[in-house]
Amino acid sequence: MTVSEHIRKKLGTVPHKPGVYLHKDRFGTVIYVGKARDLRRRVSQYFHPSRRQGWDLKFKALVEAICDFDVHPVRNEPEALLLESKLVKEFKPRFNISLRDDKRFLMLKVNLQDPIPNFILTRLRKNDGARYFGPFVNSLALREVLALARKQFNLRGCRVFTPGEGDYKHCLYAHLKNCTAPCVGNVTRDQYMNQVLAACQFIEGQSREMQQELEDAMQKAAASLDFEKAAQYRDLIRNLKETWEKTDKFTRVPYTLPLAIHPEKDLVELAAVLGLKKAPARIEGFDISNISGTFAVASLVSFKNGRPDRAQYRRFKIKTVTGQDDFASMAEVVRRRYSRLLRQGGLARAETAGTSKPGDGADGHPGIMPGEKNGSPAESQSDSGFPDLIMVDGGKGQLGMACHELAKLGLGHIPVIGLAKEHEEIHLPGQLQPLRLGVAHPAVKLLQRIRDECHRVANSFNAQLRLKKISESVLDEFPGIGERRKQALLRKFGSIQRLRTATAEQLAEVPGLGGKTALELKNFLDARPSSGQNSNPP
Repeated sequence: MTVSEHIRKKLGTVPHKPGVYLHKDRFGTVIYVGKARDLRRRVSQYFHPSRRQGWDLKFKALVEAICDFDVHPVRNEPEALLLESKLVKEFKPRFNISLRDDKRFLMLKVNLQDPIPNFILTRLRKNDGARYFGPFVNSLALREVLALARKQFNLRGCRVFTPGEGDYKHCLYAHLKNCTAPCVGNVTRDQYMNQVLAACQFIEGQSREMQQELEDAMQKAAASLDFEKAAQYRDLIRNLKETWEKTDKFTRVPYTLPLAIHPEKDLVELAAVLGLKKAPARIEGFDISNISGTFAVASLVSFKNGRPDRAQYRRFKIKTVTGQDDFASMAEVVRRRYSRLLRQGGLARAETAGTSKPGDGADGHPGIMPGEKNGSPAESQSDSGFPDLIMVDGGKGQLGMACHELAKLGLGHIPVIGLAKEHEEIHLPGQLQPLRLGVAHPAVKLLQRIRDECHRVANSFNAQLRLKKISESVLDEFPGIGERRKQALLRKFGSIQRLRTATAEQLAEVPGLGGKTALELKNFLDARPSSGQNSNPP
């Protein structure tokens, strides 16, 4: 295979450290996420001739699609695995199969406010005031260490929230003397809390005396030729070390991780193409989505310094437009978005700016923005909430409506462009001919990323509304069926129309729906008219 000079130079900068790597195609889309103990060695393998490409068609297709890559070094291999899982769930690359589900790594939880605190395993971190440890990559090691902690610090392992005397009679932990039994008053709550806090320090790795005790026991067992017991101690020591190993908690994709090939360079190229005075720090994109004029919605995505700024994303239901009219829908959402920004910040800025108000400069660029005094900007457009560039999905029609609404709001100075999908044409206000730069141009790649993100947000919102509408169906009139069983029926059959054609036996196959209920539901649906919106497939 032929390796580009750009990739060859980049490979020389990859460190010999553990971490995560992201392969990208020519559009800058992440197509594969992987982890490595040695990033330099692992990433280089993709760009060397290999027999695997002869028999593994998937691997060959991946290698041929790679146009660039990014790496993110971490401290150790468990951190790499945790970050890899986060990134796969975030990007959902098409060449990744594992880790794409919603399953999470195990954590340990204890709520010190409970009457008798108990350590439990969980996969979800909630804002419930409890104390969480982890996540842990090796679940088996975590379970072994938890069992050791319960035995060492005499903690309860029963699942009852507040155990009493009745639970104590059948408690195996108490009879084996593994628990001090605070449920029947053998120890006070304060004494038991001291045990729990000591266990917390042990799980955090602050108390490591037990490791030395286990190592001494392992050496003693080996000296007495009891190798099976020595191996058990060895495994337990290894589990302790894995549990104590510090790992970062990645709540979201690290902002320092590049999500585009060259985001800063792309912004500079875009500014040069559009004739902007500087690279746009914040870009907002709009898109409209509807199904034959129904469930019309719009999306607003925000990119800051070439990267998605998800905290600023917005979704809109189209309120004033009937039927399928993308032009009028675009006008409505632009008007609503920037009218709101003016209401939120315009009055406060006007009080400090005297009589200043938005106006057009001689060159069509910003004159005096809200927050400026005597023509000197007090803050950038991005800082004041207004974008440095607006992009609408579509051609001259959508662009013209957006410009018209902005002009009515006194914001006609904000640069606006339209991106038409057919030939990736960039439409500019007042110009008859669009710009055709080609799909390989960095500015076009950046606009494509923004447009694709607009599509994703708008389409997902549209699908969410359609699913909600389907659930508000004739099933609501059937007595004795709850929300969970209703959703199970719709997931299996997809629509009320298909549900009507199902037999009672097919209905009974739905989890939670017995044969008697299935027969009653079948008779209920047969007695109901099939006309109206509820019978339409989704």
